[in-house]
Amino acid sequence: MTDHHPECPERLTKIMAHLEKQPFYDDLKKVQATKADRKWVEAIHPAGYIDQLEGLEPEHGLIMVDHDTALRPGSMDSIWYAAGAGLNAVDEVIGGDSRVAFCATRPPGHHAEPRKAMGFCFFSNIAIAAKYALDHYGLERVAIIDFDVHQANGTIECLKDDPRALVCTSFQHPYYPNSHWYGLPEHIVNLPIDEHTNGSFIRKAVHDIWEPALEIHQPQLILISAGFDAHRLDAMAQVDWETRDYAWITRWVQNMAYKYCQGKMVSMLEGGYALCSLPQCVAAHIGVFVGDEKAMMLSRVQQ
Repeated sequence: MTDHHPECPERLTKIMAHLEKQPFYDDLKKVQATKADRKWVEAIHPAGYIDQLEGLEPEHGLIMVDHDTALRPGSMDSIWYAAGAGLNAVDEVIGGDSRVAFCATRPPGHHAEPRKAMGFCFFSNIAIAAKYALDHYGLERVAIIDFDVHQANGTIECLKDDPRALVCTSFQHPYYPNSHWYGLPEHIVNLPIDEHTNGSFIRKAVHDIWEPALEIHQPQLILISAGFDAHRLDAMAQVDWETRDYAWITRWVQNMAYKYCQGKMVSMLEGGYALCSLPQCVAAHIGVFVGDEKAMMLSRVQQ
C-alpha cells in the first residue's frame, strides 16, 4: 500500500517471528500457498472484474483502487496467493488429514465485493474458499464466523444468494463500511457492537445470537475470518477486546466445530493492525487450536 499504511508487510513478518517463539511452532505443518485457480475466483468474481484488476496493476508506483486500497508492482501475485491459500487450506482440512488450517496471508479479503475492491481487499478470500468447499467437495452447508471489527460486507455480498453458506459477522456499529444492514436473508447474521465494548458482551452475544443460527444450519465445515482489530491497542476502531477475548472466541468456534463438523476449521487472517498486539492475538488463536496450555488458559478467563 502507501507508506505508513496500516495494511503493511510487517503484519506478517511480526506474526511469523512471534509464532517461531511459541512452544507449538515446531509441531505445525507449514504449507506454502499456491496461486488460486482462476475457475474458483470466477465462482465469486466476474471475469471482467478480475481482468480489470490485472490491467490496473502498474509497472511503477501506485494505482489507487479506492481511497485506501492500492495496487503496486507485484500486488496481483499476493492477491492470487492469498486466495489460493484458502483453497489449499480447504484441501488440507477436507481432502487431507488436517483438522484445522490457518492462513497467514495478506491482503485480507472480507470487504471485497464481487465487482468492487475496497477496504484493503481485492478478492473475497473466505467466500472463494467457502464456494470451493461447497462445489468442489460437495458439502451441503458451511458456516463463516467473522469476528473482525469491521462488517464482512464483501462476504455478505458474495454469498447473500447462497443459503448453503451461513455468514455470522460481528463489527463495531455504526462504523465502516456502514452497509449490508437491512433486508438480509436469514443465513446472514449480523452482530453489531458498540464502541468501547469489552469481551464480556461478545461472550453473551455469540451464545444468544450465533449459536442458535449454527444449530439450525448444522455446518459441515466452519471457516473463520479472523480479524484482530477490535483489540483495545488497535487504533483502527474503538472496541476494547483483550488478547484473552480472541482466545475465548476461538475456543468457542472450536467447540462449535467439534459439535457439528468433527472439528474441521479453516481460518484466514483479515484485520489486525496494531503490531504490538496482532502477533500475540494470532498466537493465542492458533494456540487454542493446537491445545497450547497458555492459550487454553486465556480462553477460560472471564467465562
